[in-house]
Amino acid sequence: MLSVGSQRRAAPFQYNRVPTIQNLSGSKSMRHDFNQLEPVRPQTRILQAVVIAIVGVTFLLQSGDADAEQPNIVFILADDLGYGELGCYGQTKIRTPNLDRLASQGMRWMQHYTGAPVCAPARCTLMTGQHLGHAEIRSNRKAVNKRQFPGEWPITDGIVTIAESLKDAGYATGAFGKWGLGNAESSGSPNRQGFDRFYGYLSQRNAHSYYPPYLNSDAEEVTLNDPPVPGHLRKPEGEVKADDYRGQVYAPDRILEEAVEWLDKNKEGPFFLYLPFIEPHVSLQPPQEWIDQYPQEWDEEHGAYRGQNGYLPHPRPRAAYAAMISDLDEHVGTILDRLDQHGLSENTIVIFTSDNGPTHPRNDDRWEVGGAATKFFASSGGLKGFKGSCYEGGLRMPCIVRWPGQVKPGSTSEMVSYMPDWFPTLAKIGGAKLPVNQQLDGIDLTPELKGEGTPQRDEPLVWEFAGYGGIIAIRDGDWKAVRRDVKTKSPKKWELYNLANDRSESTNVATSHPEIIQRLETRYRANRTVEPDFPQPLFDPPSGVSENN
Repeated sequence: MLSVGSQRRAAPFQYNRVPTIQNLSGSKSMRHDFNQLEPVRPQTRILQAVVIAIVGVTFLLQSGDADAEQPNIVFILADDLGYGELGCYGQTKIRTPNLDRLASQGMRWMQHYTGAPVCAPARCTLMTGQHLGHAEIRSNRKAVNKRQFPGEWPITDGIVTIAESLKDAGYATGAFGKWGLGNAESSGSPNRQGFDRFYGYLSQRNAHSYYPPYLNSDAEEVTLNDPPVPGHLRKPEGEVKADDYRGQVYAPDRILEEAVEWLDKNKEGPFFLYLPFIEPHVSLQPPQEWIDQYPQEWDEEHGAYRGQNGYLPHPRPRAAYAAMISDLDEHVGTILDRLDQHGLSENTIVIFTSDNGPTHPRNDDRWEVGGAATKFFASSGGLKGFKGSCYEGGLRMPCIVRWPGQVKPGSTSEMVSYMPDWFPTLAKIGGAKLPVNQQLDGIDLTPELKGEGTPQRDEPLVWEFAGYGGIIAIRDGDWKAVRRDVKTKSPKKWELYNLANDRSESTNVATSHPEIIQRLETRYRANRTVEPDFPQPLFDPPSGVSENN
């Protein structure tokens, strides 16, 4: 493992195999040795045997079928990481030793899907167990507040999250990274949605910079960089220097420090640690020592990226993009090492996946958005599409699950699964109750995890994405239908693919199978509700007309 941090410009922390973090921000130097943190007395956990009302929603009495000792749960969510960007999923250029090790110790899911092709709705499906035909958030959308940033539209108090269910079952709950489901003053605040502790970016737009003005510590805005580095600039002429776009405190390291400190304090368990890390989402601002690990030759073809496709310039965009993924991998390694040091690995299930596909192209075809080199790295893993697309490249994600004693090391699963499945799965594992009055679209994956058989899915996978012109996708068995531009004046016709023999979606067979298109559209209509905040004119009934009429 590379030792990073020794040459990082203005980086706040320093990592070794036994993590030590050094805060270099400002004039005060503060050093924390994780092994010297004072132990925190474990909280007494009261196992509840009655029906508890949380924000007005009643739970079923379904706990008691978990193992006698509730396992800890660590859920790591990468940001814009493609299906083909890890070594264990076929990547040959980018180094990901920690995630490759995790895969060798657990199960790789080969047909695991996100709940949405962009950030906020994907996170909504994870937290609520609902697909995009039922979810409250169906695209990135601005909230009505002083900043007007996209990705801040809040989930409501009436929804129940997996964090609330696990907290009710006795879990300590912490989230560290990018939230995107509501600001501190809104109903969607993580502290109002089941998390005891939050540290990171509440707003997705703030997360466009790795040197932001502040991060949120629960409801408080904690200054990080003064002045901050904005997430969007251009450099039309002159030399592009990476240091011009670096600040005082590198936010991913600060977030990691808070996460590890929280883990230390809650090591007696059980705990639910949610880590929605922000890499490799652009802007390209990774630590220099990771950039230096990759060949200069990669960037000789096109030279510096000047910001013409948005976000920030960078002198070595291909190396920088690889560096972001390697830095993410190092952060995962820090968490895994910390579990080992506390003797927690054997009783902890670790899940790693991504919120959506890799960064997509834009105007200048030499680079993708923000200078990301996703075509150069074949980031979609041979699948069609990128982030923002409901083709496989935008939806099919790497997914790794390690659960010692339960999941066979080095195994793979071809079961079709997706983000809403994690709510019932984690509730089952943690002995948590499921909400009575909330539609859950996922199924329990534990039989597949434990090698006890593949559970049956009775309903299709549904995506009703309200962004990028509106896209509908349905997967039922091997058949997948896609319809684009459904919110425009000229909606496209249905496309149909048989993924059993066409995983790259290269051959549209819709005209040969109109009966399958009709069946899938009927199933889609039966598996959706009207969401007034994200209208779907092509499929919503006229105003005042019931869907059942």
